[in-house]
Amino acid sequence: MDESGVPLHYVCISDKARSLIEAYTRYWVSDCGCREVRGSCKRSRIDVCLQFREVTAASPTGLKEVTRAEVETILDEARDKHLVTRPFRNETDRTQTDGICFCCDDCCGYFIDPGGYDCEKGERFQQTDMDVCTHCGLCVEVCYFGARKLRRANLLIDPDKCYGCGLCKDVCPEACIKMVTRV
Repeated sequence: MDESGVPLHYVCISDKARSLIEAYTRYWVSDCGCREVRGSCKRSRIDVCLQFREVTAASPTGLKEVTRAEVETILDEARDKHLVTRPFRNETDRTQTDGICFCCDDCCGYFIDPGGYDCEKGERFQQTDMDVCTHCGLCVEVCYFGARKLRRANLLIDPDKCYGCGLCKDVCPEACIKMVTRV
């Protein structure tokens, strides 16, 4: 967090990430700093740090300009591999978004050491229809924030831990989860 009190990263659903991307015509990708530090990631390839400017707060390792089609490939992988979209802001002007990290529970420093990193909750929040939920647990597996747990075959949700990434909604076979505006 900088002196403004605004964290560098924030969480968003994939549709919001797509709208951020659509505001730009040039893109760069570099190697993910977390994946570099940990050596490998069981969930994703290393070059998934998307940038909207050539010079940002992101790691410059492996930096290369990419096409919009290559950005779409990253978005597809993020969806398929259940990666959290965590945009990052400009280091000096926190009103500007400079790019998007695609994070997971395997190597991302935020999930391994949540107390060591600041991250703002997204503008969306999960809402689960418990009358439709079958308590299958698929949403628990992708909730890296720990907001969803199974206890004695019953789904329990801690709303204070929901960061609004939408991964739970994406994997729900019953379509009983929707993302609503956080109040």
